[in-house]
Amino acid sequence: MTTPDAAGAPARHPLDEGFAPLLDLLNAPGARRTVDMTPPEARESFRLLNALAGPGIEGIGSLDRTIPGPAGEIPVRILTPEGVDPVGILVWYHGGGFVIGDLDTADDMTRRLAAAARCVVVSVDYRLAPEHRAPAAAEDCRAALAWVAEHRAELAHDGAPLAVGGDSAGGNLAAVTAQRAAAEGGPALAAQLLVYPAVDFDTDGTTYPSYGENGQGYFLTVDTMRWFGAHYLGPDGDPTDPAVAPIRATDEALAATPPAIVHVAGYDPLRDEGRAYARRLAGAGVAVDLREYPGMIHGFYGMVSLTPVAAQAITDAAASLARLLTDAA
Repeated sequence: MTTPDAAGAPARHPLDEGFAPLLDLLNAPGARRTVDMTPPEARESFRLLNALAGPGIEGIGSLDRTIPGPAGEIPVRILTPEGVDPVGILVWYHGGGFVIGDLDTADDMTRRLAAAARCVVVSVDYRLAPEHRAPAAAEDCRAALAWVAEHRAELAHDGAPLAVGGDSAGGNLAAVTAQRAAAEGGPALAAQLLVYPAVDFDTDGTTYPSYGENGQGYFLTVDTMRWFGAHYLGPDGDPTDPAVAPIRATDEALAATPPAIVHVAGYDPLRDEGRAYARRLAGAGVAVDLREYPGMIHGFYGMVSLTPVAAQAITDAAASLARLLTDAA
């Protein structure tokens, strides 16, 4: 239960103290901001931050390969839990604002999801902006899902249930891919796992107050979100197109998508759009498991060395995912 503060509003849950060293570093005077970097520089900076994920976990087989895509080969990493019969396959799209991130920056969380959910995870290294603007990333993600569906017998077993998932921009791509799969005749999906998803490009703080509340000082900033959006959409992109902003889809399109697991963070600019997308899905008749981690910041799934809540949230998501995959078998 929350308690009122001096102004009569509910007191805010405290920020997890484990983030203090990171935020002190990022918010220090003179610290270089993502928006002041080139995309290649931002990618390297993000790789360095990936050390916060910790040493990784054992017991997961890993295979890197390429698969056919609409504009050439797409790198993927296939993660298989050892010693278990997989309950299904999760196709995972990494975060990074459509501009940064890769198979390595997603490696720890995807290994943890594979282990805890007892499923195969196919992590997709889709094309990045601004070299490849929208809809390149979404096209690669759709192609990867189709390939996994065609090869599910060799990846897990014949008839293995499928799910899509991703964090941040990857959550956007998972939602878009789920909508497209439903509209384009499959493959059928058992679940969509959306981790602090970026589902809209409205950042002024009116529609989603968390942009004003959390837009500065908590790792991801509103300025960075606008920088990502400008690179992804370019000067001619339409930020209201459901192909890039899945929350703008019709109720009919949403209703055709699979059960959703949505996790949001209390100190995240994206918190309210994640909540809003969960409400839209539920209103369209989709079963939704929405969980908020109130003391967390954006990206916390990749920060297990800073807070035990990160590993617990991944375990929570994996348990929900395993249930949906098992029920669909």
